[in-house]
Amino acid sequence: MALHLPRRRFTVAEYHQMAQAGILGEDDRVELIEGEIVEMPPIGDRHAASVDRLTEGFVQRFSDVAIVRVQNPVRLDELNELQPDLALLRRRADFYASGHPAPPDVFLLVEVADTSAELDRRVRVPLYARNGIPEVWLIDLQQETLTVYRDPAPDGYRTAHVLHRGDSIAPAAFPDRALAVADLLG
Repeated sequence: MALHLPRRRFTVAEYHQMAQAGILGEDDRVELIEGEIVEMPPIGDRHAASVDRLTEGFVQRFSDVAIVRVQNPVRLDELNELQPDLALLRRRADFYASGHPAPPDVFLLVEVADTSAELDRRVRVPLYARNGIPEVWLIDLQQETLTVYRDPAPDGYRTAHVLHRGDSIAPAAFPDRALAVADLLG
């Protein structure tokens, strides 16, 4: 007979209360996934360099039409608040000071995976689809691929295309602003 231990799931509001009470520190590398506080792996050198390169390129390419947000929270629903590596968001005068962005605010999320590609594919990407994020790019540094997920549905993205060096891609929201996959991979 399997032992079942009940788990206490937290809402985003409770998660924020823990931070305000000092239970979670500002520098703690955690996310709220399905109501559970999940520790994120440390950021390695290659991952950090990739995010820095992406940030520079995205700011140059998209800062006139979107807010480029780096490793900051996006509130998906009451039980999920993730920190994608990069987000292109709708412009807001307060830069989301009044609350973290939600799915309707998102044009594109980018996840960079050096050692976490399987976690991203099996956990983060389905959560993004279920919550209506229109487009997600998963950059797999080990495989040197970019997977583009579009057309979200409750059971996942309807389309997923794997791109390689030599290919180019533009966010669906900004089809006239293509980027070379080689530049994204580094």
